[in-house]
Amino acid sequence: MTDITQQLPTPTLVSADAYRRRLRWAQGVLLLFHVTGFLGLGFSDDPSFYLQFVPLNLLLTMGLLLAFQPRRTSAFWTFCVITMLVGFFVEVVGVRTGLLFGQYTYGETLGFKWLNTPLMIGVNWLMLTYSAGILARYLPIPNFLRAIVASLLLVGLDICLEPVAVRYDFWEWQYNVIPMLNFKGWFLVSLILQVYFNQVDFVKRNPLVPFVFLLQVLFFFGLGMML
Repeated sequence: MTDITQQLPTPTLVSADAYRRRLRWAQGVLLLFHVTGFLGLGFSDDPSFYLQFVPLNLLLTMGLLLAFQPRRTSAFWTFCVITMLVGFFVEVVGVRTGLLFGQYTYGETLGFKWLNTPLMIGVNWLMLTYSAGILARYLPIPNFLRAIVASLLLVGLDICLEPVAVRYDFWEWQYNVIPMLNFKGWFLVSLILQVYFNQVDFVKRNPLVPFVFLLQVLFFFGLGMML
């Protein structure tokens, strides 16, 4: 069976140049937002001003990723909706029971909450699942191994993210201790979503993904080193 991830049209020279310009513009916008946020959170006396833009930054990043997704078919949109719903309701269960990630509560940074869970967390799960899944497609290995690699990438990102998230009121852990269960839960949920990602039939290539994932790692790792 032909791998759908390889079935991309060959662009003309003019369209290829225009596409590269759009990609550079998207990277520039994301870089501007993240550098501004990094400087604001890391060096400002009033980080609350910058924190109010966190939901906007999430939506902007996800929107640009979607813009560079080839052939946005019904299967792709179904994947997006299901991943957001699963991500959101997994967090609802996590907040209410503490069984999946440990005992935690969400703060105000991620915006409007329903069932004590920010709606933006579903967008975040989609962005991370999609990005890690795309990165793992570069590896010439079976899909289940790709799912494991992608899940490990997400756990690694979470390790960078956690101290920053706690410091800036994304969420708060009971006794201010990040439990090992959190990372186990992240891996399990990520693995399930990655297996689903690999099963859905849509083009799994996006030139913006490596830049976005690297930007996320550097952003949270850099802020974490400053705490």
